[in-house]
Amino acid sequence: MALVENRRIRPGRIALYVTLAAISVVMIVPFVWMLLTSVKTPADIAAAPPRLLPTEWAFGNYVDALKAAPFATYARNSFVIAVSHTILNVVIASMAGYALARLKFRGSSLIFLGFVGALMIPTYTKILPEFLIVRFMPLFGGNDITGQGGTGWLDTWWALIIPGAVSPFSVFLFRQFYLDLPVELEEAARLDGLGELGIYARIMTPLVKPAFITVALLTFEGSWNNFLWPLLVTKSDSLRVIQVGLSVFRTENDTQWAFLMAGTTLATVPMVVLFLIGQRYFVQGFATAGIK
Repeated sequence: MALVENRRIRPGRIALYVTLAAISVVMIVPFVWMLLTSVKTPADIAAAPPRLLPTEWAFGNYVDALKAAPFATYARNSFVIAVSHTILNVVIASMAGYALARLKFRGSSLIFLGFVGALMIPTYTKILPEFLIVRFMPLFGGNDITGQGGTGWLDTWWALIIPGAVSPFSVFLFRQFYLDLPVELEEAARLDGLGELGIYARIMTPLVKPAFITVALLTFEGSWNNFLWPLLVTKSDSLRVIQVGLSVFRTENDTQWAFLMAGTTLATVPMVVLFLIGQRYFVQGFATAGIK
């Protein structure tokens, strides 16, 4: 009987595996093309019809790409910003999520609806208001108390870090995790004399590790790959990030594809490594949040 059932479900499993394999190939092809293009010569890139493998492996493209611009500075800036966003977002969003999930106070439901509403606002519609806030920040960059006369936070670390300090999605995700924890835990902690901060930090937070890993990975990835905002608020090379730095290989008349692909490969490596390290918690975090 079991053999008959296995025969019945085998075609479905085969179809599933074939479909997943096809999707995997579609997803990985751009990365393979990027890697191969990064070690091609200009002649191989311009060849018609296009060649998959280079006739000459030009690994020197990576060295030349790093020399074309101060990529060490760009990478350092991207790392500092991404780490700052990750730490701030994890700490602030987890506290907010805990408060919305476990503390009963007037207006908590309305505040939560505000976070849900914020999730529906497209990112690029917030660019102009955020830019104006940064530009007219009072008492910074030569501005007076009314925000006039200077540049505010423009071309400073403040503009790169503060606007991305916390995201509504992170608060929502943390709330979903904290909401599912049993109330008996915090009641027992209160009987033992723990305050609200101690319950949050010592009792509840260690139980939602997947949420922390998920939010940290998403925040780091979004910050590391951010292009538009750093481009708008910075103008000096000392504050440029790696995604903006890649634009030096694209001009109005020409694109240095080999150098661009080499730089893109180097910019992609940290995210691939981070995902490989935290993929188990990342997948677990979304799977768990989805059933609450």
